[in-house]
Amino acid sequence: MTWKTMHIGFDDTDSTRKGCTTYIAALLVEKLQKLGVSFIDYPNLIRLNPNVPWKTRGNGALCLRIQYNEHVENEIKETVISTVEEQADLEFKGTDPGIVFFQRAKIPTIVKKFAKNAVTGIVNLKDALKLLRMFEAEAVGFKNGRGIIGGLAAVGETLQGDHTYEIIAYRAPENYGLKRRVDEASIFEMDKATAPYTFNNVDFEKRRVIITPRGPDPILFGIRGETPEIVKKAFLMVKPLEQVERWVIFRTNHGTDAHLKRVNNLSEIKPYHPVIARGTVASNPVVIPKRHVIFSIKDANAQVGCAAYEPTGALRKVARKLLVGDFVEVYGGVRAPSKDKPLTVNLEKIRLLKLAPKIISRNPLCPKCGRRLESMGKNKGFRCKKCGSRYVDLRKLETRGKREIKKGLYITSARSQRHLTKPFRRYGLEKCGKRLDGMIEEWHFP
Repeated sequence: MTWKTMHIGFDDTDSTRKGCTTYIAALLVEKLQKLGVSFIDYPNLIRLNPNVPWKTRGNGALCLRIQYNEHVENEIKETVISTVEEQADLEFKGTDPGIVFFQRAKIPTIVKKFAKNAVTGIVNLKDALKLLRMFEAEAVGFKNGRGIIGGLAAVGETLQGDHTYEIIAYRAPENYGLKRRVDEASIFEMDKATAPYTFNNVDFEKRRVIITPRGPDPILFGIRGETPEIVKKAFLMVKPLEQVERWVIFRTNHGTDAHLKRVNNLSEIKPYHPVIARGTVASNPVVIPKRHVIFSIKDANAQVGCAAYEPTGALRKVARKLLVGDFVEVYGGVRAPSKDKPLTVNLEKIRLLKLAPKIISRNPLCPKCGRRLESMGKNKGFRCKKCGSRYVDLRKLETRGKREIKKGLYITSARSQRHLTKPFRRYGLEKCGKRLDGMIEEWHFP
């Protein structure tokens, strides 16, 4: 009896109206175990570049890494293909599922590099198919098959660096589309009991639960954390008020900042590529309709716009208090320029590295009576309303005012953080270079 290794990647199965790629993974975990396969890792949930224009709802691709008896190989593939075909929203324009069957024990370096590029930049189907041919892997595409890109990226992202875990609970089908029913008090209690080893459970600014999605997808709630054990513990503390049909623990790149790539110069910034960039504030922040805050930064090579949108909450408040001359590091995806808008970094974080002095200019006091003088116009001097004196050689007085912000890192509010954005809780808990140490016994149901 010969045992083989296979990495099964798939993506682009859901739409804004229904479906969830992680749910397909959850179904396949149950179905494949009935075929006698052994999982060599938790299902991998890989969030790809969140800024590509053609992304799926959460831009998450999945990979199942298994060992199996070769006599069930065809049945495994048929099971995966039929499940994707049944569950994907194939009638929806823009849903283009793809499946990759990669039969190698080790993932080649060039495939890992492809995956990295899919998380930090733009990759295309042509390059994905070239790699599949190179390593004699199989792929199945529905419609235009763009999901093959994400499927191969999920195969290639082996999460050997920083990673986190998410336990996802799924609803019974009869509850799809109805309001989710979970005891919110139990979520706040769970967060308090498991902090800092779980994250993004609640938004404390709004006192809002954020582990429950709002769309018509099958997910009831998902809890993210540092280890399989802690997310399982947190899951058992939450009190659902409706049936949980199934649950699975995923290993993922959530909350790792894996999408952000540092650039040395602002001129290197490209549309749709998430970046970390440094520059000097070149224009004072402006609040535009809908309460978005806009400003620009520059270096010796270029100038780019920055935007802190209203839902970013705390980040927007900090952005409003920036001054020309502040030296900052900005983190975020890049919006392409349009007819009336420049290339713009949509902010996820700001690090204030150096604050410019806040200079307050005031009219001088009257040397005769001590009253504050008023200006007679630009470069025309001052006059005193009280005693009538005029002075053409006096200048405005400049003093340093107190800045309302301090140097440091500021992150968008929890409710508006992207899946990949690393929250404050995770700083210092990164797993760089650490490998997977086995799997807990009960990591899914059924």
